[in-house]
Amino acid sequence: MRKSILSTPLFTVSLILASCSGLGAGDSTAQEPAGLSAGEVVALEEGSPFTATSHGTFAEPWAIAEEPGTGNLLITEKAGTAKLFRPADGSVLEITSGLPEVAYGGQGGLGDVVFAPDYTTSGTVYLSWAKADEGDARRAALGRGKLVCSEESCALECFTQIWQQSLAIESNGHFSHKIAFAPDGQYLFLSSGDRQQQDPAQDRTNNLGAVLRLNLDGTPAAGNPFAEEGSPTDQIWTYGQRNILGLKFDAAGNLWELEHGPRGGDELNLVVEGANYGWPARSNGVNYNGDNIPDHTADDGFTKPAIFWTPVIAPGDMIFYEGDMFADWQGQILIANLATTSIVRVALDAANNAATEEARYAFPKRLRDIVEASDGAIWVIEDGDNGRLLRLTPAG
Repeated sequence: MRKSILSTPLFTVSLILASCSGLGAGDSTAQEPAGLSAGEVVALEEGSPFTATSHGTFAEPWAIAEEPGTGNLLITEKAGTAKLFRPADGSVLEITSGLPEVAYGGQGGLGDVVFAPDYTTSGTVYLSWAKADEGDARRAALGRGKLVCSEESCALECFTQIWQQSLAIESNGHFSHKIAFAPDGQYLFLSSGDRQQQDPAQDRTNNLGAVLRLNLDGTPAAGNPFAEEGSPTDQIWTYGQRNILGLKFDAAGNLWELEHGPRGGDELNLVVEGANYGWPARSNGVNYNGDNIPDHTADDGFTKPAIFWTPVIAPGDMIFYEGDMFADWQGQILIANLATTSIVRVALDAANNAATEEARYAFPKRLRDIVEASDGAIWVIEDGDNGRLLRLTPAG
């Protein structure tokens, strides 16, 4: 159901305070991984390519990221908490201060977490979240701070908001707010969902229903395709998108996004500068009330998905696998799914904007996020209360 769009002006977000502008290296005492704590084996379907072991549970986990140089995992929990998991000994450190206040409810709460390209020297971590506005209105927001850990706990120091959606919406859905850094570390790409409003995705006077290209401080990057149209349009890299929950670069430097369709029509798209992906004018699904949405056609003027799913898979997130444990999958996409409680493996033909589902592997519960560890193992985390953190290695 659509909610009303509040007529609120764009909030001008302050940048990092002067006292925090020189973010230095984190003081984490985490060591290089010397081993892995034993985990309980999780039963998977016969013939699965994975051995899965459980390494603790988390409260409505939403995102996981591997800390560079340590193998530790930073995990966000939707209600507004975060934890650092140390695989070497199985310990968990709470982030006890510095996290933003979140608007928890529905799809809203603490969102994505990504370590900055220069994390090993700066200690900087980026987080996204759902932020309360006037009344019941909400916005997606983005901030950054310095992660500092002792042996007992962690903190985010100098955490500051650097971006937010230009409209506050009375809705608890479709925040998207996934983060991806360009391979050269110079730009930050961010997904901004349509907030269940549909029409704003075709209206470039706001920054909803889009992939944005920003500087590392959250300001619009120079050279964006619609910069001459002013703010906030100068943030937009692509538009006509619904609810993007996967945003990743492949090894060749191509950016891909993975988004939820309505009833049908989940999409994997190659992100091309200035492209319009058609939502809500086109979708390979239908509205929740059963009303038809025209499918993509060759002559509709919109950029087409490389692959779509009807029925939906309801993706949580994705990775491009590059490790040696599953060497035959190098360069392919692994998608952690909610509705189908599965990992889907997809092969790409980027030159022809095409993709093929190669396999689908069943799991006991909904999967919220997925990350490749530095040793080539795969971490996935289950959705909901007591979501298990699972480490996947080759079966046998």
